[in-house]
Amino acid sequence: MIRYRNIHKAFDLPVLQGVDMTVETGEMFALFGPSGTGKSVLLKTTLALIIPDRGDVEIDGLSVFYGSEDVMAEIRRKVGYVFQNAALFDSLNVFENVSMGLPEEELAKMKRKEVARRVWLAIETVNLEPREVLAKLPSELSGGMKKRVGIARAIVGRPEILLWDEPTTGLDPINTAAVERLIKRLSRELEVTSLLVTHDVEGGLAMCDRVAMLHSGTLRFCGTPEEFRTCPDNVVRAFVDRAAAEAALDMVST
Repeated sequence: MIRYRNIHKAFDLPVLQGVDMTVETGEMFALFGPSGTGKSVLLKTTLALIIPDRGDVEIDGLSVFYGSEDVMAEIRRKVGYVFQNAALFDSLNVFENVSMGLPEEELAKMKRKEVARRVWLAIETVNLEPREVLAKLPSELSGGMKKRVGIARAIVGRPEILLWDEPTTGLDPINTAAVERLIKRLSRELEVTSLLVTHDVEGGLAMCDRVAMLHSGTLRFCGTPEEFRTCPDNVVRAFVDRAAAEAALDMVST
């Protein structure tokens, strides 16, 4: 469903140095790695939010960087993007924010009643009460609620693929667990392909079919969660041990 071909990107210094990776149709796939290793940069190349210096991304066989404008429009209809920190528009209420996730050509043809129905269903799907939140501004929402509204915006267009950019960043352990349960449920119920960039290694391993690890701009590992836990590679081993120690520390602190 998603194929990254020889992706290179530098911002003064190299960030991605020839990443080749494939996410299969229907699977939940997590991407790990130390901070600054290029996880979010790679994710953003999927929809050309960042343009690589070299390489290409294919979505369901369609080229992101060598296709026409019509091809890019088709790709964007297939993909929902959950931004880090939700990225809601401060001046728009929840209803307006979520409706922004509907494709423009669909929105132009839909009656107001149908738009309202789609937004209402999306809000219910992420376990929020529409009557309580639709008229609220982002400043009136808690951090966990903002995350859920961001997810509702990503799913309202009924995508085939969901891209998750650090969806639990800034959340306490209880809300982190709640959002991760929601991610797993949505991926199953909506029958979508999910690519998850996350710093929560234990959560990602528990949710996903396969995982990969970026290190120094290259793909250091790709395989099942069990293979990741038992990988003999020294760099992978050190990362797994550090993540486990941090998770244990979080548990003690809460």
